Amino acid sequence: MSRRVLIVPGHGNSGATHWQSIWEASKPGFWCRVKIEDWDHAVCDEWVAAIARDVEALGPDTIVVAHSLGCLAVVHWAARNTVAIGGALLVAVPDPSAPAFPRADSIGFSPVPSARLPFPSIVVASGNDPYAAIGYARSCANSWGSEFLDVGARGHLNAASHLDDWAEGYQLLQRLNRKTRL
Repeated sequence: MSRRVLIVPGHGNSGATHWQSIWEASKPGFWCRVKIEDWDHAVCDEWVAAIARDVEALGPDTIVVAHSLGCLAVVHWAARNTVAIGGALLVAVPDPSAPAFPRADSIGFSPVPSARLPFPSIVVASGNDPYAAIGYARSCANSWGSEFLDVGARGHLNAASHLDDWAEGYQLLQRLNRKTRL
């Protein structure tokens, strides 16, 4: 993949066995992780500022790979910025009203913007994600103008889902890259 990739993990960051970390480790130099000071106490404005700073450094051709709360941060960033990017892979979009959502440690992410995203995107969801019903994820994809993919009952699509390097997800990223190539 020739484009720069910005990884935006969810609440708590992604550990070494999370597919985002595995992808990042396999492509040093072209892939980087958004720099957040406190991964356990998420403040939307801080995450949006970090995404803006990193996208500016990486350039407008950047593709963003977001997981969970990182997806909401990317959508908030897109609503507040005019900088175009190459596209975004948005995996396991959480619903701030879901019982499992870490409301006390995730400030300012609700309401979730519903405007169409100004770049190509794919929303990937699982049918048994405790952080969002599949209908919520599909509704977000429709509002954002994103392609939608239901990958079946795979949990929160994180390390606990035992996805390892998640080849299916990487193929989606490659498809997004080809789709947005200039």
